[in-house]
Amino acid sequence: MRAGRTGGRAPTGEGSRPTVLITGIAGGKGQVLARRLADRWRVVGVDRLPWRSAPRGVEVHVADLRKRPFQDLVRRRRPAAVVHLALVRHFQVGERERYDINVHGTRRLFEHCVRYGVRRVVVVSSATVYGALEDNPHYLTEEAALNASLLSPEIRDLVQADTLATTFLWRYPDLSTVVLRPVYLVGPSVHSVVCRYLRLRRVPMVLGFDPLFQVMHEEDGIEAIAQAVEVEGLRGVYNVAGPGAVPLSVVIREAGRRPLAVPELLLRPLVGRLFRARAFPFPEGSLPFIQYPCTVDGEAFRRATGFAARWSLRETLRSLGGGRAH
Repeated sequence: MRAGRTGGRAPTGEGSRPTVLITGIAGGKGQVLARRLADRWRVVGVDRLPWRSAPRGVEVHVADLRKRPFQDLVRRRRPAAVVHLALVRHFQVGERERYDINVHGTRRLFEHCVRYGVRRVVVVSSATVYGALEDNPHYLTEEAALNASLLSPEIRDLVQADTLATTFLWRYPDLSTVVLRPVYLVGPSVHSVVCRYLRLRRVPMVLGFDPLFQVMHEEDGIEAIAQAVEVEGLRGVYNVAGPGAVPLSVVIREAGRRPLAVPELLLRPLVGRLFRARAFPFPEGSLPFIQYPCTVDGEAFRRATGFAARWSLRETLRSLGGGRAH
């Protein structure tokens, strides 16, 4: 499920810049990625929300991946590469809408890419698709089963979107598809579930559990995505790991917060009530991710691209310190 690089980078020069289309460009990761690619690529972005402060030269369209205007955009712009960031990872929308956006939206995107001659698609999935299980090995490789739905059914749509992308990878060998499964990205531009969790004033843990945890600074994560776009010949499925893995309690303390250990029998219903009141970032079905390990081996991506995290684990975690505690 992996392939290496054959060497070379995207062409440079103002007159020869290829077009890259970024879905979900108005989000934190999309904005950082657009700025990273803008000097080598003509950047076109699409999102259901506007990006009013987009830098000059970045073309942004408000559109839904499931609707005809998005298809028309792909047909008109004929991008050389597409980066798919528009997967819903939070729980602020209903389960049916998440499924429709993540699964049907991903299918539509691939159909348009095949139809209009896109040469490369980079789908930014997540290491969470492997699931947090008690018997997980310390470091999961790309060949591990995607078991997230077993204990965390709320994210089965992400697993299905990842599986769909992998299906297109093998069905259309002329389309260079790269599926990235990065660890949690944190930093000042990312407003993810895990960032919200680590920015709580007292961060709850499950009493008796302190699993290994992996995070990566947003700038390192964006650089990994950019390399997946630019490294010629790259295709396949790749984990993207950061500077290392440490116990969750260490992550919390290095982020400048205090852990609060609560028995599971009390924590599970409490998290359920707080989540329904929009006072907690994830539902009780996601508790396994702070109870059991879900750590990945990123060696294959490092070998294929030369990627290495530039931010240390301590620097990465301390970048969360400026977040507002709740």
